[in-house]
Amino acid sequence: MLEYTNSRPVRIIGPNREVLSRETLPPPQTTRWVASRKAQVVSAVQAGLLTLDEALARYNLSLAEYYSWEDAMDRSGVAGLRVAAVQHDRTIRRSRQLLHA
Repeated sequence: MLEYTNSRPVRIIGPNREVLSRETLPPPQTTRWVASRKAQVVSAVQAGLLTLDEALARYNLSLAEYYSWEDAMDRSGVAGLRVAAVQHDRTIRRSRQLLHA
């Protein structure tokens, strides 16, 4: 269910099968980033609801932070965006680096 205006979608189906529009995305002043909100932002950018630049400005994100969300979601879905999953991934990467150093 996609609806387009000037070749940009007005609504998309989000990561949890919810209908997302610019109005239903997390508010710009969001400070508590739970996995579901991160996933909504990544899905909005990937589907063209927001451009990457719009998302970075709207949510005051760095490019590295956004790409870390996108990478985690690509690897493990919404569950990969949980803080515990991110911390676990860091621990594994650090131990691998120590083994190869």
